[in-house]
Amino acid sequence: MARSNKPIVWGLFAAGGTVTAFFVPALMVVLGLAVPFGLLSPNDLSFDRVYGIVAHPLGRLILFGFITVSLWHAAHRTRTTVHDLGISNDGITMFICYGVAGLGTVLAAVFLLLL
Repeated sequence: MARSNKPIVWGLFAAGGTVTAFFVPALMVVLGLAVPFGLLSPNDLSFDRVYGIVAHPLGRLILFGFITVSLWHAAHRTRTTVHDLGISNDGITMFICYGVAGLGTVLAAVFLLLL
């Protein structure tokens, strides 16, 4: 039986979908609604405070995980959408989609390490 890389791709896809589905709406509520309605003060989201969270190693790790799995989810979703649209050259589509996700993962790691 030939080995496949599908479990890795599907795992990243599922993790990205789950993380994105749970945390993007929460971030939208916190950043978009909590301050205007007075649940948070504008100082709670000041540059210094947010930078303090992102500069902490655990904050960097969480942000890296969020960015990475979201990129891989988007890459796999884009690949299947292109296939559903009838573009049959899956090798090039796969190379572009997963290549962009891989490049984004590397760039996220580099930028977060340089903070």
